[in-house]
Amino acid sequence: MAVMVETPPPMLTIQGPEADFEELCRILEKIDADLPDGYYTEIIGGKIVVSPWSRAFYDLILDELVDQLSPHVPKGHRARAYPSLYKFAEQSRAYGPDFHVADSSALRTDSIYRPGDALSLVGELTSGSTADADRVEKVEVYGKAGVPVYVLVDMLTGTVTVYSEPSDHGYRTRTQIEFGGAVHVPAPFDCKLDTSGWAN
Repeated sequence: MAVMVETPPPMLTIQGPEADFEELCRILEKIDADLPDGYYTEIIGGKIVVSPWSRAFYDLILDELVDQLSPHVPKGHRARAYPSLYKFAEQSRAYGPDFHVADSSALRTDSIYRPGDALSLVGELTSGSTADADRVEKVEVYGKAGVPVYVLVDMLTGTVTVYSEPSDHGYRTRTQIEFGGAVHVPAPFDCKLDTSGWAN
């Protein structure tokens, strides 16, 4: 099945009839290869979702996040705000987080997919089109997958929520602050994120 997307709308959702996860992964690879610059793909809730990259202001926050986290990453891991697609096959999901910290070994693959178990931290900046998935579905999926820390930067509410202590139901611990404050990021980082200047 070949899919060509020339000019995607702000968000495009594709769902094949009774498509299993591996089939969706194959379709996503074909779509991803034909996408113009500025768009990325994810598998959310059994659907392939094509979304545009964020506004420029988001990049300022992403750069700050990477700069602040980099001195505290576990040995052999790297903090990045770079398009990377992580696969959570047990939960039939594949996400392209806005920023992430992962074992460098995850880069040693020819696939567009990186293993979700390589992540030590994952983060999302909400947009109008993906906020619900970021706030609900991804909390559960990342936690069930055992990702130690999930940082949700909610651009719509002006808050940062740090989830930690992964469990079978998501995360046991949740700490939230408003933009302008500082929030603790627990082990394996044990550092503070300073959000002063993030209010737009």
